[in-house]
Amino acid sequence: METHEKLKQWQDEEAAIRPVLSAPGVATREQLRERSGLEFLNDIFQGKLPVAPIGALMDFIPVRADAGVMIFQGTPGPQHYNPIGMVHGGYAATLLDSCVGCAIHTMLPAGKGYSTLELKVNYIRALTDKTGPIRAEGRVISVGSQVAVAEGRITDVNGKLYAHATTTCLVFPI
Repeated sequence: METHEKLKQWQDEEAAIRPVLSAPGVATREQLRERSGLEFLNDIFQGKLPVAPIGALMDFIPVRADAGVMIFQGTPGPQHYNPIGMVHGGYAATLLDSCVGCAIHTMLPAGKGYSTLELKVNYIRALTDKTGPIRAEGRVISVGSQVAVAEGRITDVNGKLYAHATTTCLVFPI
């Protein structure tokens, strides 16, 4: 697929998802407990549960959740800059933490939750307000009864890699 076609596809997908998402908020323990991770995320996509406040703050949204996979999309801008004229590394780290954690969540049964124990990020190149939309894609490596591991990548519409990460998460009953 050519770059302009992929850019259009990404923009169209975001435009279709944004109006369906509900206002930012935090789910209750009961809402978490009664759904599998994938059901929970699908309810966010259907506007039945709130999107995470961090996504609203940093202007990124979920665009896809499947078993073992989670994708977020955002467009870095000057509001994400550090004092030296590029997007702060925390923006990429936040996107990566979100996609890898949610990828793990897609694999958890009802009554199970997770928390990040470790996040390792490697930055490949700087993000700027000229980068355009980016996607953070998380994929599960392993999910056990107490520990889960996933990896994530941030790419642009050309497939150029900006950062990648691995995470280890604690899995526990909620």
